[in-house]
Amino acid sequence: MKKAVVTGASSGIGKAISLRLLKLGYEVIGISRSITNDIISHTYFTPIQVDLSNEKETSTACNDLKNINIDILINCAGFGKFEPHEELNPHSIKEMVFLNLTAPMLLTNALLKNLKKNNGYLININSIEALRASKFAGVYSATKAGLKAFGDSLFEETRKSNLSITNINPDMTQTNFYEKLRFDVSAKENERLLSSDIADALEHILTMRKGAVVSEYTIRSLNFGICKK
Repeated sequence: MKKAVVTGASSGIGKAISLRLLKLGYEVIGISRSITNDIISHTYFTPIQVDLSNEKETSTACNDLKNINIDILINCAGFGKFEPHEELNPHSIKEMVFLNLTAPMLLTNALLKNLKKNNGYLININSIEALRASKFAGVYSATKAGLKAFGDSLFEETRKSNLSITNINPDMTQTNFYEKLRFDVSAKENERLLSSDIADALEHILTMRKGAVVSEYTIRSLNFGICKK
């Protein structure tokens, strides 16, 4: 049975992707600082509690995962704070950069040999903010643009292998991402994405002919909408 590692698997897009992979017949290792068996109860789901904003915990997880034969890595964990830059707490800046960008780079470094050997998939869940400049989003956008650039570079670097690399860039998606923010997704169906939409994109990528790669997958709501709290 093929194995996938999904970060941020305890909720939102990461949870939806984990459930879809299980449905498609993959064994899933779900990583999150709050993940438990109660969140996803399935024979082939293994939760691993790791705080990927913590350098020591991330390094330990990378060393452990090196010894496992992995076919898919999905870098999904992340968070954002959207404030004037001078008002951001320095700790929040460091945490955002490490969780959104450094941790995916470290995990990819640890698993890349196995992914290439297994003709696998590396999928980065970025953001629409990786493609544009928005006020109050300097650090978050920089981390997501950096992750996109990392994926694009690795795509070129590994094209002699059969590793498929995709950057998925979702627009505003209904998850708990906005729980502590001053805004949220719209309540209107055509003005928001659902986590299942991102899982649909993943399934499309995994079921395509292996000789074709969607290197960039941007998903947007049909209409624009935002809800201020």
